[in-house]
Amino acid sequence: MRDETEDDDIVVQITDDFKELEVDRAALARLVKAICKRFSLKRATVGIAIVDDAQIRRLNKQFLECDDTTDCLSFDLSDDTESYRSFELLVNGRMAIRQAELRGHSAQAELALYVTHGILHNLGFDDGEETQAKKMHRTEDEILQQQGYGPVYNSE
Repeated sequence: MRDETEDDDIVVQITDDFKELEVDRAALARLVKAICKRFSLKRATVGIAIVDDAQIRRLNKQFLECDDTTDCLSFDLSDDTESYRSFELLVNGRMAIRQAELRGHSAQAELALYVTHGILHNLGFDDGEETQAKKMHRTEDEILQQQGYGPVYNSE
């Protein structure tokens, strides 16, 4: 199933063929638009595909040569102009369910974390080293708290 919401030149496209999780598409669209606003993106298209372990593992191997499952893959498809951004996110619905159960919050909140994480990567955030990771995760939790999810990454 695919939904598309548009306002103020921020287009959010959500494709959800993962049937094990009821996805709040409106909340995800609000989250994406809030992130875009926070980072002054005025024109953007953000595609989100909610997939399962097998799909994300196959795509992780295809694009990153890593034969393992992951929570999120993000791609910046923007051209060289700063006036318009185009992002594609693949988020793992199955992993969101597992991690939410382990960490004691909703699968919706975990999925929102993956979407936020992917967009932040496309905006230049990196979690490859400890100082950068702390900054990224702190920013994720600030955004998620503002959107009503609570501190999802540092919820322990």
